[in-house]
Amino acid sequence: MAAAPDTAGPTRREQILAEASRLFARHGFHGVSIAELGAAVGVSGPALYRHFPGKEALLAEMLIDISERLLAGGRARVRHDDPRAALADLVDFHIEFTTREPELIVVQDRDLANLPDEPRRTVRRLQRTYVELWVDTLRRVHPDVPPTDARTVAHGVFGLLNSTPYAPRAEQPPTRGADARAAVLRRMALAALDAAPA
Repeated sequence: MAAAPDTAGPTRREQILAEASRLFARHGFHGVSIAELGAAVGVSGPALYRHFPGKEALLAEMLIDISERLLAGGRARVRHDDPRAALADLVDFHIEFTTREPELIVVQDRDLANLPDEPRRTVRRLQRTYVELWVDTLRRVHPDVPPTDARTVAHGVFGLLNSTPYAPRAEQPPTRGADARAAVLRRMALAALDAAPA
């Protein structure tokens, strides 16, 4: 007999993190209360303390989690023998993230400074390691590009791709609009990466 499909929905903890990212992106970390977070997931504010000791811990888990996921996904995509294919896969992976979880980009941009020192250092370390995946892959394609220039290019491409949450939305069907934006971003990112030796 075939196993039944796993139809379990998100856990309460995952629901809290998802709603917190949406609310923090919209109102800022300091603009959202524990009571508002609780109401968004259908529990009382104090009930959230069964899952997180406070808002800072919630923010830390949110930003460390996305940084770990980006790094793991990036590592999985640079295993190509063909470095150009690996670079294109990194671009596609990052675009998928920016279009799937734009709220996390906004929260990370605006609220990273609200983390306590230790989790902020963890996020920064994970981010630097992710950047170095791009740098190493870019230099496999263009070995003559110095590491400092490759980092500049990588950060420029991140700025382009991470602009997604701030870009105006075209007046067209949502799926078609998202696909069109992704295609434009992909072309621009790959062109920027290919221009690195110039």
